[in-house]
Amino acid sequence: MKRALVGTALSAITLTTMAAPAFAQDDESDAPMANTIVVTGSRIQSTDFETVAPVQVIDEQSIEATGAVNIQETLLRNPVFGTPTLSRTNTSFSTSATGISTIDLRNLGVNRTLVLVDGRRFVSGLPGSSAVDLNAIPTALIERVDILTSGSGSAIYGSDAVAGVVNFITKKDFEGVQAEASAGITEAGDSEEYTLGLLVGGNFADGRGNATVHAGYTYEGEAFLRNHKTEAGPSEQDSLSELFFGGDYQTPVEPFLSSYSPFGTYFTDNYAFTYAPAGVLQPCTTTNGTSCSSALGTGTGPTGFNRTFYRYLAAPTERFSLSLNANYELSESANVFVQGTYASTSVNSNIEPFPLASEDIWGDGQMPIETYLPDGTIFRNPYVPDAIYNDASDTNGDGLRDLFFTKRLTDFGPRASSADRDTFRIVTGVNGEFGSAWNYEVFFNYGRTKQTQLGNGQINTPNARLAAQIVPDGNGGYMCADPDAVAQGCVPTNWFGQNSITGDSLAYLAAPTTFNAKVSQIQTGAFVGGDLFSLYEGADPIQVTAGVEYRKEKSSDIWDVLSQRGLNAGNALPPTSGSFDVKEIYGEIKVPLVQDSFIYDASVRAAARYSDYSTVGGTFSWNAGGEIAPVRDIRFRAMYAETVRAPNISELYSGLSQTFPTLTDPCSAVSQDGSALAQNCFADPGVQANAALNGGVFTLNGTSDTQGVTGFDGGNPDLSEEKGKTFTAGVVIAPTSIDALRNMSLSVDYYNVKISDAIVLTPRQFILNQCYQSGQNDFCQFVTRRPTAIGPYSAGSLDEVNTGPTNSGGYKAEGIDVKFAYRTDLPFLGEDAGLNFTLNYSHLLDGYLIPLTAQPESKDPFVGEVGASKDRFTAQAFLDFGNVSFAATGTYFGPAYLDDQLTGVGKGDEGYEDYRWHDEFYLDLQTRFKVADRYEFFVGVDNVLDNDPVYAGGLVTTGMETDTGTYDPLGRRFYAGAKFTL
Repeated sequence: MKRALVGTALSAITLTTMAAPAFAQDDESDAPMANTIVVTGSRIQSTDFETVAPVQVIDEQSIEATGAVNIQETLLRNPVFGTPTLSRTNTSFSTSATGISTIDLRNLGVNRTLVLVDGRRFVSGLPGSSAVDLNAIPTALIERVDILTSGSGSAIYGSDAVAGVVNFITKKDFEGVQAEASAGITEAGDSEEYTLGLLVGGNFADGRGNATVHAGYTYEGEAFLRNHKTEAGPSEQDSLSELFFGGDYQTPVEPFLSSYSPFGTYFTDNYAFTYAPAGVLQPCTTTNGTSCSSALGTGTGPTGFNRTFYRYLAAPTERFSLSLNANYELSESANVFVQGTYASTSVNSNIEPFPLASEDIWGDGQMPIETYLPDGTIFRNPYVPDAIYNDASDTNGDGLRDLFFTKRLTDFGPRASSADRDTFRIVTGVNGEFGSAWNYEVFFNYGRTKQTQLGNGQINTPNARLAAQIVPDGNGGYMCADPDAVAQGCVPTNWFGQNSITGDSLAYLAAPTTFNAKVSQIQTGAFVGGDLFSLYEGADPIQVTAGVEYRKEKSSDIWDVLSQRGLNAGNALPPTSGSFDVKEIYGEIKVPLVQDSFIYDASVRAAARYSDYSTVGGTFSWNAGGEIAPVRDIRFRAMYAETVRAPNISELYSGLSQTFPTLTDPCSAVSQDGSALAQNCFADPGVQANAALNGGVFTLNGTSDTQGVTGFDGGNPDLSEEKGKTFTAGVVIAPTSIDALRNMSLSVDYYNVKISDAIVLTPRQFILNQCYQSGQNDFCQFVTRRPTAIGPYSAGSLDEVNTGPTNSGGYKAEGIDVKFAYRTDLPFLGEDAGLNFTLNYSHLLDGYLIPLTAQPESKDPFVGEVGASKDRFTAQAFLDFGNVSFAATGTYFGPAYLDDQLTGVGKGDEGYEDYRWHDEFYLDLQTRFKVADRYEFFVGVDNVLDNDPVYAGGLVTTGMETDTGTYDPLGRRFYAGAKFTL
């Protein structure tokens, strides 16, 4: 094949972000045809690196230059990736996904980004989802990462590639021994990092086989929020954005301690009682109100609770991994290969003790402080202080005095959990070539992820009800009224004062949580490909590939009984179980049209896949494109693809689960001024009752109302598949015929991704805004407000905002990607001196979500919002002096605005600029030293400028003070390590 050298020259532009040698084959050891490769995004073997769909490559040098322990950290520097759904720094409050690492191309969702390892699917690490946990892919084993930045991979690889494909290529055919170790720490003295790795490989059977084994260990320690900072200052003090109160959200409210105090607050007919710091009980309001400001100071007073003290900013994560890549050539036409991976990840979570309200135990919120005796008389709860008892009355008509209370359960300690996730994957098969130019492969791929999680800090609410029914025990003491409960260990509970629940009572009320999940994937397939014929003499032949695949996926997860029923005062978390299988047939063709004629080169290609799902039936995806090179140095390319994503198990089958979202009530501070917003808000009787007590203005009460919102969502078995349309067009310039520029490369690509029938969980804030601000009554059915005041909650405050997945939405992402690379020798600095420079830039032209297909005008734009800046780039520079090298990585996020669905202030509205976040530039530096070709030492500093993130008061990431998924919350970090090669 005469065009191999030309294709190799173009590889520096088309497939790599570094102007260094690129290895674009999916799996060298698996491919017996030594002079051919397989490029990510195609199954056709060829002798060059040309691709019609844009592919970026992050090579080993670029990965090492970031000093990343988890490959997610390296990938997120690339501007084609959006804010991750899950990472070590944004999952502290997750019930079961703490520490999981996912990636999200184009901000279109993790379920629309297909992750492959050596060109084959990898089992999910998130129950019910297709999302892969990158903790299970050891960074040290990765040779490079290919990123197909378009949906054309849907026809090549199947469902989930709507946004693109990320293909991790692992090290194979290794000979020798390589050991590596490193350690790092933040400037704050936490989040310590340790890595150990050993790579061993060698040939056997006279070179016909090779086995490469990798064993690795990594540890990333915890970072507490209290030890870090934002631009607003240290995060050691609990705070909350003033957006909830109509002020400047970037200024913390100080002090703002939680009103759920360890001392407890007790609401009777006329007063709210609490304990002052000295332990003295006193009333703290003279109305049936909900705060203690009159007696204990502004806001929540000195007996409030500092939640920040307990919160992890980064979850501690420990990983062990063992991997095998082996192949053996049985004959010239048969090569057997096997890949095995085992990864064990342990993650801990820690947040503040539970904020208990009596409504978590008693449905109406009223805890009885008296108990009926068998003779019909009433016995007073002996733990109730006189002042509270004397002011209490029967408010629910059961004949017993009662009260409403809130209390921070420091008695139980923090809510903490430990999760162990084990991932096992094995791939085996045979491939080879036959005839003069044909190849084949048959493979089997099995993966399984198991998770076991234990937690504490919750309360058994049925037991709590029994422990509040107190009667004399006949010996001068007290006992629980129910004899069966006594037999099961029931001990009367004292709810009054700090740490009042101890000993046997604490043991009886404690509700340890358990979570067990299993995900499995079976994939088997076969394909054959090769050359057909040439259109004319001297031209390359038409190439084709055809294959079949079968895949089955199962997922199940189950919580303990109390958690399933919401009987531990937390979210109701029902079990989810389901499976699906799919049979597929696909084909691909490449047709060279012109070569070395009036233009240098022109070809077209196409691919198609038909899939038969057990859930949604038949689906069809396809792509077609072409490329034209008028001269050797310039190549134009374009591709159109229609893609498919079938619903996953969670979207189809998950039960109704409860969540506690952070929302902004559009009706807050609204008065009856005749506006459309006022009319929509005051249509609710609770809002009317609230305003009648507050001078005609609907008034919310601090954290109780803003954080007392719940909601339910679940699966939808009637979902159908998503359908996407992707168009890409670009130019690749590699001036190899110009000596001064032959090491330069430039590519510019336009992309336009549209998804119809998108499976979306309609955002709760969008539901609220559409119901009240836009007057769309269809949305109001998902909103429930409290009709009257109850305990700390105001009349009219939000009680529930519910949602669920439907094929009701659409997505769009449109933009331009630019890749530039340049490599040159620097003889004036030394004989071995050289410079490599790369730049990846992305400009987002448009991006939005349509939550409801029936209302396309209600689109929710995300372009230019936090996490989706219009402009982003990453630049890397390597200055090499032979035995010493320096690397610098710069990552830029353009200015962005806080989500208008959160603030209620859209583009063009008054006050919109108040929610603008400035741009951010991060600089990372690293130095490497080589000694005697066997030893290499390196030191590095990440976030050299020690950038502090913008303060956001918990509005973006639950429990955090900034967007910890997008911006670096840990500050300056240092690391050092060594590598030994034999």
